[in-house]
Amino acid sequence: MTESEHTLLVRGPLDLRAVTLVLLLCLVWGCQQVAMKMIAANVAPIMQLAIRFGVASIFFGIWVLLREGRRAFIDGTLPSGLLLGLLFSLEFIFMGQSLVHTTAAHTIVFLYTAPIFTALGLRFLPDEHLSRLQWAGIGVAFFGIVVAFLGFGDRPAGELLTGDALALCAGVSWGFSNVALRRGQVGRAGTAKTVFYQVATAAILLGAYAATTGQTGIVPSTMTIVGLLFQTIIIAISSYVVWFWLLRRYLTSRLMLLSLLTPFFGVAFGAVFLGDAISLRFALGAALVLSGVLIVNLQLILRRQPHLVTGLNIARSTSCKAQNPAR
Repeated sequence: MTESEHTLLVRGPLDLRAVTLVLLLCLVWGCQQVAMKMIAANVAPIMQLAIRFGVASIFFGIWVLLREGRRAFIDGTLPSGLLLGLLFSLEFIFMGQSLVHTTAAHTIVFLYTAPIFTALGLRFLPDEHLSRLQWAGIGVAFFGIVVAFLGFGDRPAGELLTGDALALCAGVSWGFSNVALRRGQVGRAGTAKTVFYQVATAAILLGAYAATTGQTGIVPSTMTIVGLLFQTIIIAISSYVVWFWLLRRYLTSRLMLLSLLTPFFGVAFGAVFLGDAISLRFALGAALVLSGVLIVNLQLILRRQPHLVTGLNIARSTSCKAQNPAR
């Protein structure tokens, strides 16, 4: 399937393929926090992010230039692409700073308010409209995250509130970056260019932030190299390609809701690799999140819409006629 076909596809509800891919992404994204913690003593987390996004920007930059040449960024997508990259960068900056002031549990809770802001930003689009029952599902899922992660900390209330506000800003940035992709001109760009706008902007901004805050030190070791390779190749390149492929074929709000499972995978990996305990509070919260995701998505997964199949058939037919027979 070619990049030009994206505009011909009708975004549809999640099917078995989409659910499977998103669950795999949740597993991978759940690993990244553990991977970052394992080498945090050798490389500051903000520097890890700058490195992985820097390498990824080179990869995707070459990809874009090979496909589109020097005229790649004069197609009208640059302004919204830079906005997308800025929001993507702010998400990670806010998240990193929130951890300085509040607990990791508080940060996770407010970071994963992102699907709420995505749904709010897309609510005026007919194909992204959520019913009252689905909004109830959002509420149940978010309440589950609160139950699972939100606990009492041992830090002053003022500092906790500062950290919580920063984490909420991270969630807002993440949520509205999906809105920028869905509603901006960058949504018409190919997957490689879309990812390039984000990782290139993030590499510059996070690198500058690490430099100005004195977090650029690196202690070489086998674990450091393995951790950075995992974050770069698996997370910053492979997982982002799959995620943006999904965003162009399925409803954004549904994908974001299913991504709510990521923090639970993260906690599970933390228990296995870092010895973190899993409490009854977490088990109850996980059940609530699964219930909320099920409320929003089950009916859409089981009931395939005829207009989606028609749209796919039209796209495939057009593609077959347009493609070079020699390819």
